[in-house]
Amino acid sequence: MRLYRFCSLLAALGMLSLSTAAVAQESRAVSRASYGYAQVDETAPYVAAETNPPLVYTGASRGGWGSDDYCGDPWTLFPEDAPFVIGGWFQGGYHNKTTPLSTTRGDGLAFNDVPHRFNIHQAYLYAERVADGDQGFDWGFRLDAVYGTDARYAQSFGQTSGWDTSWDHGTYGWALPQAYVELASGPLSVKAGHFYTIIGYEAVPAISNFFYSHSLTMFNSEPFTHTGALASLEVADGVTVYGGWSLGWDTGFEQYAGGSNFLGGVSFEANDWLTLTYATTIGDFGMRGDDGYMHSIVATVQLTESWQYVVQSDYLTVNGPSFNDTIGINQYLFYWFNDCLGWGNRLEWWKADGLSHWEVTTGFNIKAHANWVFRPEIRYDWVPGGNFDQWTFGVDSYVTW
Repeated sequence: MRLYRFCSLLAALGMLSLSTAAVAQESRAVSRASYGYAQVDETAPYVAAETNPPLVYTGASRGGWGSDDYCGDPWTLFPEDAPFVIGGWFQGGYHNKTTPLSTTRGDGLAFNDVPHRFNIHQAYLYAERVADGDQGFDWGFRLDAVYGTDARYAQSFGQTSGWDTSWDHGTYGWALPQAYVELASGPLSVKAGHFYTIIGYEAVPAISNFFYSHSLTMFNSEPFTHTGALASLEVADGVTVYGGWSLGWDTGFEQYAGGSNFLGGVSFEANDWLTLTYATTIGDFGMRGDDGYMHSIVATVQLTESWQYVVQSDYLTVNGPSFNDTIGINQYLFYWFNDCLGWGNRLEWWKADGLSHWEVTTGFNIKAHANWVFRPEIRYDWVPGGNFDQWTFGVDSYVTW
């Protein structure tokens, strides 16, 4: 019965994604050279272009290496019952090639765009007080700062000046990706300020992702941060709705190019093995373009104690300077051998303005300690219509505190 429901879910998601694309996306000729791939025909030139929790093993401990006793308890700077906490992580890694669509060292067109050397990706620090409305009215805040090669993508690059937009030196920089206050009472909470998006499955913080590299869909079709207000309300057991407004995509505390859009969605925990999330942003996205609509649908399926499957479908249409019509389907399959060793696979199809891109990634999460994780991976990208294919090896590690 579970397998039948699982297959039905995949079919429904696939039909929804393809039907949306058929209605709203027109195939068009593009210049392959504009993507950094070989030119294969003479067409008109193409115009240039709530964080997830850390992944954890959900099954029973096998004992021995990888068991809870071996991995140890996570170490933190502050106890759990402290009035506020300060924490963070340090992430560094190496990759032998730039991740598409990046073609030149440090060009800013993908997260991993500085190959052939060890990089400090995220030296991350945050201060937080969680607003807990279970006992009535409460308040909280969050302030994040990050240094490294990833900081360029956590900055408010959706505006041309102000906030953290000028804090770069070469491929390294600083960013303040979150700075907000939050009020909560019972099942309702409202945060206002600068915060990470609720769109998508992958996220900017390294500890929120299984893989070292990121999907094309995440980098090219989704916002990273918003500035505005967002409310969440648990309307029933396992059902939470979100609604708010932001100053376009990836802006600081300034409105750029008339950016003003709705941000919202719904999350539904159907049972102990299936969670569905729909998130959307509609309106003027600022620098990304106007007259925009974007949604992300994510289904997480706990197949067994050790096997987990995730499927994500994104759709974007916007009147902007690049990638005006995109659709993507990402599939993830994870297997946890024990608490400290996981194997993951990602298969992605991403179509931008008529050209299809594919990538498949396989890798491991190796937890030497509850605070220390290694993530080796091998990735293969190919573009059938662009005469491009590439193998990439990468490995990183992060330590949390």
